[in-house]
Parts: sequence; structure tokens; C-alpha cells
Amino acid sequence: METVTFTLLNSDTVPEEADVVLIHAPTSDISGEEKDMLAEYTANGGKLMVMAGPVEEGELTNLYGLLGEYGVEVQEGIVVEGDRSHYAFQQPYILLPEMTDHEITNPLTESNYFAIMPIAMGLTVTDTSGSVTQLMTTSEMAYSKAAGYAIETYEKEEGDVDGPFATAVAIDCGNEGQIVWFASSNFLDDMYNAYSAGANLDLGMNALSFMIGEREAVAIRSKSLNYSYLTINESTASYLKTMMIGVFPLAFLGYGVYVTVSRRRRQNETV
Repeated sequence: METVTFTLLNSDTVPEEADVVLIHAPTSDISGEEKDMLAEYTANGGKLMVMAGPVEEGELTNLYGLLGEYGVEVQEGIVVEGDRSHYAFQQPYILLPEMTDHEITNPLTESNYFAIMPIAMGLTVTDTSGSVTQLMTTSEMAYSKAAGYAIETYEKEEGDVDGPFATAVAIDCGNEGQIVWFASSNFLDDMYNAYSAGANLDLGMNALSFMIGEREAVAIRSKSLNYSYLTINESTASYLKTMMIGVFPLAFLGYGVYVTVSRRRRQNETV
């Protein structure tokens, strides 16, 4: 894939040769004119992929407005998981969402890979037309911390919004236009991609391949020989800790006591 950086501020329209427009980790909002250009672009068959999570300052009102036109509401704040089986590394903001049945996600689920969505915002789908597919969803115990980056506790507080939420959606805009939106700006960072054993990068590449029509490229790609991580949810991690630190040592200790006592009894009987 060939990538070219451009700005809509210097253009009246999206370049015709663009197969996909990618917006990655925006820190400030687009203008109303840029929003209108992107809305027209997708309505006329264009492809738009956005990776936008919570921002530290301000709001991305115009950018989020692109979702609002298709019945997807953005919940300001950072999503925190209340279900230990849906987050990793003892951090409830490093989400392990459920992946639904879709051409983008199926290669990962079939190979038992799990993508990680860190520091994500919640998307609520109100569309009933079927044009919006929720690619990744939190558990029902998730909630959005309204404090955002000023969060002081992971406990649910007054003003926080209950889930469940979508953290990634695919939208059919009509006329073959498409939007794929990931609600995290960080999920393609090298660290989180390594945590997911490369699943995050595969997910992003699958989305791009899906939109440009390269169906054969939607797959699990070969992995690097570099060090990678085994990603497990916090519930499983706690279970393994209990087994390795508590149950197994006690079992071996009990077996050792049994063997020692048995041998002494046999010695005494022989004497």
C-alpha cells in the first residue's frame, strides 16, 4: 500500500486517486468544512478509516459528527471494564473486547487471537437500519469514566455512563461508501501491538484490505521473530497466580509430608 499525507485545508475535495482516507490519532478537531467534505466523500462511495480515542484537551465535535449521521453516538470519557475477563495486565482501561462476526474480525477469532483496545471511548449504536456493524464490544459491566484523562479512581462514580459500548464499528454509507472506526488512538502503538501478539496490527490491516477490496489480504499475517507477549485476561491471570503460588506448592508440600510419614511408618514396622 502506498501512503500519501495531505490536508483537507488545502483541498476542495478528497483526491480522486485515494482508495482510503485514514485519520490516525487526531489531537484536535477538524473544521466544519472538512467534515462536510468527508461526509460527501463517503456518501459518494469513498472509504474512511478513523482511529480516534479520547483527547486530553477539547472535543472532536465535528469529527464525531460523521458518526452521528449514521446513528452512532460517541460517549466522551475513557471506558473502564468492570468484568475482569474483559481487560488485561491488571489495568481495566486496557480492554479485551468481544469480536463479532465480520470479514475484518473473523480471521482473528478463528485463530484465537484477541485484539487489545487501550484508552478507548465508548460508542453507542442507535441505528436500526442495519447499516452499522459493531466489530468489537465491551461487557455489560463496562462504564465510561467522564473524567477522561483526569481519572482518579477506576471505581464507578456519579456521572459515569453505563455500558455496554462498541469500541469499533463498520458503517455502510451507501453507494459502496464505508467507514471503519476504532475508538482508540493507541491500539496500533508498538507496545500494545506486542501485547496482543500482533493481533492489533492484523486487525488494522484487515480493515484497510477490506475497504480497498483486497479480500485475499484479509488474514492473519506472518509473525515477527521478535519477543512477543501472551495476552490473557485479568480473571485468567488471577486464577493462574492462585494455582501457581498457592495450590501447586501446597499440593507438593502435602505429597512430601505424606511420603515422609509413610516411609517412617514402614521403617518402624520393619524394626
